[in-house]
Amino acid sequence: MSASSSSLESLIHSIIPQSRNDQVLFNELLAHCTDVLSSHIGQSRERDIGHLADLVKRRLAQSRPDGVSSVQFSNLLSRLLEQPVLSRKYDSILFLHSLASSTRTPLVTPSFLPSLVPSPPISSKQTPAVSPIDAIATVQPQPLKKGKSKAELLRAVRARSGYPHIPELALLRDALYLLQGISGKHVRFATGKDGGTEMSLLFTEDSGYYISTPTKQLVYRLSEVGHLYIRVDHFIREREARSGIGMIEQSLCHHLQSQLTEYYRLIAVLESQLNITNAQDQDTRSSQATMSMEPDVRTEESGLTLRRLDVWVNEWRLRMRMMSVCVEAAKDTHGGALVNLIHSYTENGDPFVRKFTDQLLEEASVSKPFFETLQKWLFSGELYDPYLEFFVTVDPELAHLQYVYPSSLSTGTGIMVGDGGFGGFNVDQDDLPGERESGLRLWQAKYKFRQEMLPAFIFSTGRSLNFIRYSCHDTDWIATREKMSNTNGTLQYSDIFGLERSIDTAYRIASQRLFDIFFDKFRLLDHLRALKNYLLLGHGDFADQLMETIGPSLSKPANSLYRHNLTATLETAIRSSNAQKDPPDVLRRLDARMLEYSQGEIGWDVFTLEYKVDAPLDTVLDPDSMVKYLKLFNHLWKMKRIEGTMTKGWVRTTGATKAFVRLPELESEWHRIRLITAEMIHFIRQMAVYCHLEVIECSWKALVDFINEKEGDLDALINAHRVYLDRMVKKILLIGPKAGREENLLNQVREAFSLILGFYDATEHFYNLCMTESSRRDGERDQTRGIYTTTEKRTSPQQAEALLNGLRQCKEYGTSFSEKVQVILHALQTHADLDYRFLGIRLSFSDFYRAKKDLQKS
Repeated sequence: MSASSSSLESLIHSIIPQSRNDQVLFNELLAHCTDVLSSHIGQSRERDIGHLADLVKRRLAQSRPDGVSSVQFSNLLSRLLEQPVLSRKYDSILFLHSLASSTRTPLVTPSFLPSLVPSPPISSKQTPAVSPIDAIATVQPQPLKKGKSKAELLRAVRARSGYPHIPELALLRDALYLLQGISGKHVRFATGKDGGTEMSLLFTEDSGYYISTPTKQLVYRLSEVGHLYIRVDHFIREREARSGIGMIEQSLCHHLQSQLTEYYRLIAVLESQLNITNAQDQDTRSSQATMSMEPDVRTEESGLTLRRLDVWVNEWRLRMRMMSVCVEAAKDTHGGALVNLIHSYTENGDPFVRKFTDQLLEEASVSKPFFETLQKWLFSGELYDPYLEFFVTVDPELAHLQYVYPSSLSTGTGIMVGDGGFGGFNVDQDDLPGERESGLRLWQAKYKFRQEMLPAFIFSTGRSLNFIRYSCHDTDWIATREKMSNTNGTLQYSDIFGLERSIDTAYRIASQRLFDIFFDKFRLLDHLRALKNYLLLGHGDFADQLMETIGPSLSKPANSLYRHNLTATLETAIRSSNAQKDPPDVLRRLDARMLEYSQGEIGWDVFTLEYKVDAPLDTVLDPDSMVKYLKLFNHLWKMKRIEGTMTKGWVRTTGATKAFVRLPELESEWHRIRLITAEMIHFIRQMAVYCHLEVIECSWKALVDFINEKEGDLDALINAHRVYLDRMVKKILLIGPKAGREENLLNQVREAFSLILGFYDATEHFYNLCMTESSRRDGERDQTRGIYTTTEKRTSPQQAEALLNGLRQCKEYGTSFSEKVQVILHALQTHADLDYRFLGIRLSFSDFYRAKKDLQKS
């Protein structure tokens, strides 16, 4: 056996394994291969490329009489002859011409590319075809007889072995079933073992038919569409059967159902094509049985095939994928979050995905319920969201509550009743009828913003309108709504830039209107100024009058004071100062009261002023802010008391001691007491100047500048007021940055205040002792002149001891105060805040305490 024969046998065994056991089949295949190898195609003869070109042109003229193909062939041939790449040009053209001559020329030239299906065999009555060389010689090309293709040979082998390919029509019928989510006869869907949503595809191969691997892969591609259809259809049916489905999901289901309706039309068209193909196949089989011919492959090209079916459903495969993505997203999200998720696909680089998403959100009206709710929220401040699909939700506990304030404020004028507008001092706001709720709590907690939704400025716009309408009871809110509604008509997804412009305009108009209501109707700036003038002691004459009139009463025990007496004293202080020119609505809110007291406390420890606010002012001036105002008032009031007390003590120590106390041996001691008094007065006045000028006035200017700009919304106004108040609390109370030690410096200052008051009491006691001793000595001098004004003749040891104790006590208070101030200065000068360091410079501008400290060390 030659080497070529052994190689040929090995090739046949490797390609067709069945030939190893079937000797008849092996002999047939070996004979066929031998015939192919011994054929005369390509036999050498005289090469006339011009003659060959004429043959090609004649054949092209038969297929295209217009001559266009001939001209194109001439151009291509000339270009081919010029190229040195291909050496065997004649053989190449002859090979192509032989291939074209071996096919049967169709009666009607199709519009697509020429078919490569082999021509049907020639019957015995016909003249056998000559070789391509003979055709060239006779200039009459005839079809060349050729052997069967490999696919035909395999088909014939499997047919003889009883294991043929499954008919394609049967798979087509199953494929159409798969597209509808139905299992077929030979291919069916199977759920997972756990009964979940995962599905697999099973092929039923009996002993009579065989399904090739490429065909299986094609069926797998087709079954993907059916699997996605099952998922989408199941979602729609599940949502239709469930109650309480949101409007956005309802719109999504309606769009998906309309898409499936178009899909059903495609399935109907494909089934009609399948029926035509089935009828043609039956006609072909009957003709084959009559004429004893092989199957006509060309009949398959005019009907439906698996590959053509895959081309038909390719676009729907992409649609089903996008619909499946929407379905999966709708299982975990709903409402605005679903719209937001679908909108994110508009940034995809695939034009088909962007087009489908835009169609889903705009033409399918999936986003229409969301934008209708958004338009009501933006332009009316109303929230209609029965299915909780919007990015704003209302707190059920606060949904029924509204802002309630006294009827006197409903007119916006604040008209007072009683004597000159001061009759309201005895009215407590807590006794007002009606259900009240903190304005700040309703503003911040009634409507909540969902984190996963849209930008917060949309939320603020609708909330501002709702606050204007239901909280401020603004009668002109309808005009504001009309102005906002005329900005850009109806909100639509297709006009994103118009939507952004409408939102910005609505936000600006609502915020401006809310600012106007607070500062024009409810006079918020007047109330802020009143808090600064009264609780922060900005009205100097009022503070002095109040201190003078109420001081004697506050020196009494706290349990002996009554609120009506304090209120009357407060009214007297207002009438005797420029505070009487303030608006009556402001004065009506000012009141005096006592804090809770314990045994042994006096009026100075429990007295405080109170400024009453109601809705909607309590949105900005919330209870926490009022507590901070009271804390500042107590601190500043104590400083004012110490300043007035030390002023009286200075008058006593500088004037009365020189005029009435004639004790030469104590002059130096009284001079030292005056120096300590001046030191304390300097300390307390510098603290007051720092609080009023560097803290309160600077903070007030920043707040007024923000108010004059009128930028931002109510949240910005609340934040600006909090910054203003927090800055004053931090700097006036000298709050430190270290956690757990914030009030260390404040405690040091309060101890210094206590030392000053203790020093004043000790000085008063020592002054009284000195006056007693001076009176006794005046009596002794009078006795020398014969005038007897006293019975005491000499200083008793008890009186001398009392003088020494009083003097020692004054010195101790003075020394303790100096040491305490040095500690405070050290803390101020090493503080990170620049204002604190400047305060330290104020308190010791000439390095007085440093020199004093150095003197003590030496």
